[in-house]
Amino acid sequence: MIKNLALALTFGVSGQALAYQATGHASWYGPGFHGHRTASGERFNKHALTAAHKTLPLHTRALVTNLANNESVVVEINDRGPFHRGRLIDLSQAAARAIGIRGVGKVEITALD
Repeated sequence: MIKNLALALTFGVSGQALAYQATGHASWYGPGFHGHRTASGERFNKHALTAAHKTLPLHTRALVTNLANNESVVVEINDRGPFHRGRLIDLSQAAARAIGIRGVGKVEITALD
């Protein structure tokens, strides 16, 4: 079980998720994956504001806030992952830099659409 993970899902009458918010650990990926295909079919760009998440629908926009410094960035989910135990989201290099994450950091994620 993933530690430090708080999840809140609200479901509408149709059963579709209307809201998603989670707190957990984020990491980043970039150089080794730059140019490779993502789960959405597009090529990964370490300079774009994108992220990998295991369950959020592809092309969902999400607000990611670094809880250490309260800096936030909006990313598009375009890939699946992370595949490291205890991690909630993998940010592109640009997204991680935008909120001051240099390795692994604790974040809050809120789905915007």
